[in-house]
Amino acid sequence: GNQIGNKFWETMAAEHGLLENGTYGGDNTIELERINVYFNEGQGGRYVPRAVLTDLEPGTMDAIRASPYGKLFRPDNFVNGQSGAGNNWAKGHYTEGAELVDNIMDVVRKEAEGCDMLQGFQVTHSMGGGTGSGMGTLLVSKIREEYPDRIMSTYSVIPSPKVSDTVVEPYNATLSVHQL
Repeated sequence: GNQIGNKFWETMAAEHGLLENGTYGGDNTIELERINVYFNEGQGGRYVPRAVLTDLEPGTMDAIRASPYGKLFRPDNFVNGQSGAGNNWAKGHYTEGAELVDNIMDVVRKEAEGCDMLQGFQVTHSMGGGTGSGMGTLLVSKIREEYPDRIMSTYSVIPSPKVSDTVVEPYNATLSVHQL
């Protein structure tokens, strides 16, 4: 989920003519016309994605921070736990994820309050593991509860039996799909 989200932001930055550090490097003013839909303009003409990146373990977050576009994101918008969900939907939804979801919602609120006209939310997550399935559905339900009149769009990676490496992936997806 986070890898797809990271790729999404790389693509959005390229479409708007942004360099890896968030500054405008394009040559066509059309690229800047609707940049405020997905980006906030920060100090020095630097554009920052309106994104909250979260995981129950630090590994993926560290990989995104170290990626070429890692400096594009606001450091406060990385929210991660330390233990992971161990491919267990219940740990992501009821225990580890439940402990972290209030911190995530604080960051979501901060980003939402910074919008002129909030239209909705986009969530990218994988439904095979415990974090994307369990905590992902918990986060979607919390956002829906707090912002019931806003659009919720989820981009969910469904596990495939051809490439699955964990026997519980279909169960995690089954427990999640009805909550999307």
